[in-house]
Amino acid sequence: MNLFSSTPLSFLARKASSLGVERVRYELKMREVNVLRKVAIGNSLLAITFGGEALADFESRSFDDHCKFMFTTPGGDMVRRDYTPRHFDRQKCELTLEFALHEHGLATDWARAARVGDTAVIGGPRGSMIVPGDLDWYWLIGDSAAFPAIRRRLEELPASARVEVVALCAHPADCALFATLPEAQLHCVVSTEELSAAVRALELPGGVGYAWCAAEAASARAIREILREKGLAKEAMRVAAYWKAGAADFHEKLD
Repeated sequence: MNLFSSTPLSFLARKASSLGVERVRYELKMREVNVLRKVAIGNSLLAITFGGEALADFESRSFDDHCKFMFTTPGGDMVRRDYTPRHFDRQKCELTLEFALHEHGLATDWARAARVGDTAVIGGPRGSMIVPGDLDWYWLIGDSAAFPAIRRRLEELPASARVEVVALCAHPADCALFATLPEAQLHCVVSTEELSAAVRALELPGGVGYAWCAAEAASARAIREILREKGLAKEAMRVAAYWKAGAADFHEKLD
């Protein structure tokens, strides 16, 4: 089930590879929104739903999208962070983002302290990378920062999709976050070393597939090398560093 409208805004599209991956660009807009509600998701995520008329033409066509979430600290500084559009209800003009609850961090602190009526600004997404839903197999790999994108992808793939999920779950209960498809296999690990080992242990299926990974920078680079060693072509994978230990506002596409 696709939770996002497929009605496009003004965009440019092109085929990115022989797999049929399509890149779509949107007009960049900044939208002022208000907090409507908060819900804890497992031990590692906090879902915050935002509303506002500015969301009427919001567009997100891929689980891999990210929008820029902006807020002002009590000291008057503007903070910008990247987040996955998790749910969007066009009729209600409501957008939900899921915040990974790190031990420290300005965005984490904002999310924990947010109250109904608080304001923020959401920019983008600038575009979407649309991976077809009819490939022979999919690998979804990541730590808690990738959970919103992985969970959205699992919801949007057809029930018959063959999926392997490798998730770094700091809390055992977080494994329950993944409502797996009938053909999905879930591998929960508790460390970056185990994450790499679990990916290395995956057997490359036959047919045409796609590997997606998002994690801490060093971990993401290690997994990219493992995927290359397995013989995956560049167009058959996307690896991103969603965060970097000791750095703020970090996001880097590796492949």
